[in-house]
Amino acid sequence: MKDVFSGRVAVVTGAASGIGRGLATELAVRGARLALSDVNAAGLAETAALCAAEVRTYRVDVARREDVFDHAAAVLRDFGSVDFLFNNAGVALKATFEHATLEEIDWQLSINLQGVIYCTKAFLPAMLARRSGCIVNISSAAGLIGLPGLASYCISKFGIRGLTEALWRELEGTGVTAVTVHPGGVKTNIAADARKSGRAGAIEEQTERTLEKLLVTPPEQCAAEILAGVARGRRRIFPAKYATLFNLISHLPPRWQDRVLSALS
Repeated sequence: MKDVFSGRVAVVTGAASGIGRGLATELAVRGARLALSDVNAAGLAETAALCAAEVRTYRVDVARREDVFDHAAAVLRDFGSVDFLFNNAGVALKATFEHATLEEIDWQLSINLQGVIYCTKAFLPAMLARRSGCIVNISSAAGLIGLPGLASYCISKFGIRGLTEALWRELEGTGVTAVTVHPGGVKTNIAADARKSGRAGAIEEQTERTLEKLLVTPPEQCAAEILAGVARGRRRIFPAKYATLFNLISHLPPRWQDRVLSALS
């Protein structure tokens, strides 16, 4: 696996904590050159300090188009090329579709989905010009099945999945590949830090209890599984506990899905 990442330039968004920090530290062990970004400058500095590798950090808000394209230009200036783009930055909104305001939905989609679109648009041309590169988009188990109390989050993660699967076919023969990642229950701060609708009720409360029970895999373990899948050339990766189960559930008839999800909650 070291041969795949050693000496290669890897861009990781949302690198200040969670899966992003796990990816950064695991990539450092494998000898990658790291371009790490986040809106949280303090957390980003902490991540960089954990990486015994060549590291540059960039404060970037992926919801801002100007930030992202300026970031891509800076990375290409600083490193000369990009081999791996890990679109990892993300947030969560605990709200049913009924309870979420349009402003809350816009906030969710601007970071989770529009951020992936911006980053992919910004870095893809350089990859295509070199006829080499890999775009790794972090979706979720919530990009496989619609989950109650996380409607907007699911919209964003299904969108990432759709974009990536389209890229599989569109990029064929270009030397650039795309990977969609559907983590299961990863124990990060995303649930604890998630916004919650001011009109939240019983469904959102049940969602919180379910997440507390299911989010158990350390982010470092999830990151290692992601990198293993990328190294093996997988186009779809299911890291962390429950990810494979959710993939299997997604192939069941809807009423059977409901029964299994009720049992898990």
